[in-house]
Amino acid sequence: MLKIAYHPIYKLPLPEGHRFPMLKYDLLPKQLLFEGTCSQENFFEPLLPNKNLVLKVHSKEYFNNLIELHLTKKEVRKIGFPLDHLLVEREQIIADGTIKACDYALEYGIAMNIAGGTHHAYSNRGEAFCLLNDQAIAARYLQNEKKAKKILIIDLDVHQGNGTAEIFQNDSSVYTFSMHGANNYPFKKEVSDLDIALEKGTSDKEYLDILAKVLPNLINSIKPDFIFYLCGVDILSTDKLGTLAVSHEGCKKRDEIVISTCAKHGIPIQCSMGGGYSPRIKDIINAHANTFRIAQEVFF
Repeated sequence: MLKIAYHPIYKLPLPEGHRFPMLKYDLLPKQLLFEGTCSQENFFEPLLPNKNLVLKVHSKEYFNNLIELHLTKKEVRKIGFPLDHLLVEREQIIADGTIKACDYALEYGIAMNIAGGTHHAYSNRGEAFCLLNDQAIAARYLQNEKKAKKILIIDLDVHQGNGTAEIFQNDSSVYTFSMHGANNYPFKKEVSDLDIALEKGTSDKEYLDILAKVLPNLINSIKPDFIFYLCGVDILSTDKLGTLAVSHEGCKKRDEIVISTCAKHGIPIQCSMGGGYSPRIKDIINAHANTFRIAQEVFF
């Protein structure tokens, strides 16, 4: 069965006019239920994780300042959300959703998180709507529990996974692959194990040709025993924060390539949704829903 992490706290109240489309976390599970892609049985509710798991990735000083709301105004500004206890609780619960999804992925082949993909969170700070790096925390969980040795993180958000790259920069046991817009935030990129920076206006054929060529070669050379997939839909041509020109069909094909390749190689995969900022919320929801539809088709 496809297991999906979801908690009502994912939809956090924000000031009116805030540019982050928080509504998607409420609408996406409703859409999956409405169309019959999923039933209530598919969803599980994460909790607060053991803080020691978080501290395997994030510095004690940063995490304590976050929990106690002691971040500076500049640090809060870089995060982009109003800082309060509910936000901090939300971020921890999202991370727990990804941790628990890993165990379901080991059991069923794939598992998802309605939220997550918080790849701009560094070991010692947050940035760009990301406070705690959910997939990095889950990767460390797998390794500490000896459930995985070699991990591949596939980050196909339009923005480079700079926090993830920093966290694993000196760790050969976690391979970081980011394919993103060259001219997108962050404007000062970190160094992933493999970065593919795409020019403005890159559309379906070029995008999919690169991915279809690179991914099998990566898997054959790295031989990962677990894969994390950050499937942001801000690669769409409609996205107001992205610079690429991928169509809805191209975005769907991207997910199909990644998920089918993992299934073909028998590698468990955990998916976190990442970004999506198209002006019409239905474009965001449909693109995200395609990822879940493909997971059901390929694995179940």
